[in-house]
Amino acid sequence: MRFDILTLFPSLVLPYFEDSILKRAVTKKKIAVNVHNIRDYSKDKHKKVDDTPYGGGSGMVMACQPLFDAIKAVKRKNKGPVIYLSPAGKRLNQEKVEKLAKLKGMILLCGRYEGIDQRVIDELVDEEISIGDYVLTGGELGALVIMDTVSRLIPGVLGAEESPEEESFSASLDRMLEYPHYTKPEVYKEKNVPAVLLSGDHAEIKKWRLAHCKKPSP
Repeated sequence: MRFDILTLFPSLVLPYFEDSILKRAVTKKKIAVNVHNIRDYSKDKHKKVDDTPYGGGSGMVMACQPLFDAIKAVKRKNKGPVIYLSPAGKRLNQEKVEKLAKLKGMILLCGRYEGIDQRVIDELVDEEISIGDYVLTGGELGALVIMDTVSRLIPGVLGAEESPEEESFSASLDRMLEYPHYTKPEVYKEKNVPAVLLSGDHAEIKKWRLAHCKKPSP
């Protein structure tokens, strides 16, 4: 899976892939992460990427030229869809993540300020995605959420001891939250691990886990 991220702040994105599971995924070439500074594509002598909105209003809007040129340059190497992280987009859920994980690549566009010029959305954006009904300073956190959730479903990213099939919201759990987990010691502060988990009866353990899956909040 190839991820190309377009942002004004590459330093916010890169550190996330320097540790743990995603670092191993990059090292093993299960995923490729390429971060592009939109400002590098600006033709303005001061590398300006935004301007005041037509019609008035507060704030600034990211301009067409740097975004058009940045997206077109990246699309020469990544044929995946251009996804704009936007509060107006369709809400991300695990079902959507599973569909995205089947792609070979994607381009994640991170907006800033009051957003981006609508002409960029109309001409070059394939899909708008939101990670929740709230407003963030920029799209970088949303891009990281998509990359993290999608990467976990790519074969070879998780270790043998971990399985995406039994994680929260997976189809195998009928989109419910995961069941309760316990580890050693067997007794802690007079609280015991449920006996069924110590039984070795895998059929009963599976039944117990399904019965104790939590339902998502409405």
